[in-house]
Amino acid sequence: MTASTETPIAVTLANFATSLGYDDIPEITRERAKHLILDAVGIALASTRYEFAQRTLSAARELGEGDSDVIGLGAKLSLRDAILLNATLVHGLDFDDTHGRGVIHATASCFPAALGIAAKYQSSGRDLLTAYILGMEAATRIGAVAKGGFHQVGFHPTGLVGAFGCALIAGKLQGQTAAQLAMTQGIALSTASGSLEFLQDGAWTKRMHPGWSGVAGLTAATLARHGFTGPNAVYEGRFGLFKSHLGEREAECDYSLATENLGSTWEVGEVAVKPVPACHFTHAVSDAAVLLHGQGVKIEDIQRITALVPKETVGIVCEPEAAKRKPANSYEAQFSVPYAIASGLLRGRFGLPDLEPEAFGDPAALALMEKIHYEVDPNSGFPRHYSGEVIVTLKDGRELRHREAINRGAADRPLSNDDIVAKYRDNAATAVAAHRVEQIREAVLGLDRISARDLSRALAAPA
Repeated sequence: MTASTETPIAVTLANFATSLGYDDIPEITRERAKHLILDAVGIALASTRYEFAQRTLSAARELGEGDSDVIGLGAKLSLRDAILLNATLVHGLDFDDTHGRGVIHATASCFPAALGIAAKYQSSGRDLLTAYILGMEAATRIGAVAKGGFHQVGFHPTGLVGAFGCALIAGKLQGQTAAQLAMTQGIALSTASGSLEFLQDGAWTKRMHPGWSGVAGLTAATLARHGFTGPNAVYEGRFGLFKSHLGEREAECDYSLATENLGSTWEVGEVAVKPVPACHFTHAVSDAAVLLHGQGVKIEDIQRITALVPKETVGIVCEPEAAKRKPANSYEAQFSVPYAIASGLLRGRFGLPDLEPEAFGDPAALALMEKIHYEVDPNSGFPRHYSGEVIVTLKDGRELRHREAINRGAADRPLSNDDIVAKYRDNAATAVAAHRVEQIREAVLGLDRISARDLSRALAAPA
């Protein structure tokens, strides 16, 4: 579907943003949103123990301190640097939520931006939650327009598309008019970014993409607030988001998805919470391997393993095959179908301990990965579902297989709010004392009864 000649998408989104109030959002949506935030906070706390967190903090401090809080580290940074670091903490372990059709880690972008900006402007927790949901609704829809196309041309939608959600969050919390919010999106078109080149060598850059989208969105909004102008045809223009970034693939876009059922259907309910700390594209085969492990498959009896995966994910989690069979670091392990399957078959799990060097460098895992090959899944429901199947051929000729048609955690097979609380507790407990785990849980789930600044302070205190 081609771009409409009617009201520009940016204008429709701006009008929605200015009119949206807390009471316009269904209670079930608000409650789910708070649990998505809780999930993000637990991951952020767990991330504080990792090297990437400390190096990001060190770099940010060199640029100067400020009065904005950092989750779990007790540091004070400038607003933009706090957003960058908090989002890096949320996304750094690749354990954060994903919107299927938009193929975007929306909370990792939207929550740190909403938290920092709402605290700065002394907004209420209700205003923070409303702005977060606004950003989620916009970013996920904009991402869905491309039908998974951004990944195919080397762009990471979390950084690229997330900037527009964060721009609307910032503008909303700054009290912008609809005209200013439209300009905000236009300026964000020139600040949004995110390359997938990290896939070639396991570089850390993906970790910063949601934070950079928050920085880009805040910068765009503040410029617009002071009268700076941006283009009008942000998304559908001759050099708009989709034509400039997708090239010939732009013809496959469905622009109606950017505003379809806006305010009546809530995409927050479509966000998938991760049960596994790895790229979402590996989850189905990971779970299939765990199930086969539970059936008593003996590693020494395996002749060959075939993974059926969506064709759109091959270049991300299956190729180059030699590298995927021998991950050099934790990030390469998180984007490796062979390792996801090997871990599941060997250990009956894929968790944070399986991202340690001794785990992905285990000789038994490396030997098993050499037996793993992939084929394109002819029955994939991508991007609605990230399906997968594992077929184990034994040396005696028998074949064992399991298919996950709908990945666990997807909107059609969701983790419950209780499941999310359990995941939060597991993650948070790796970094903070038990009483702090519960204090933070109460603050997040009660955020619409406190101020944004109170929430920010509650999250900031170290163990």
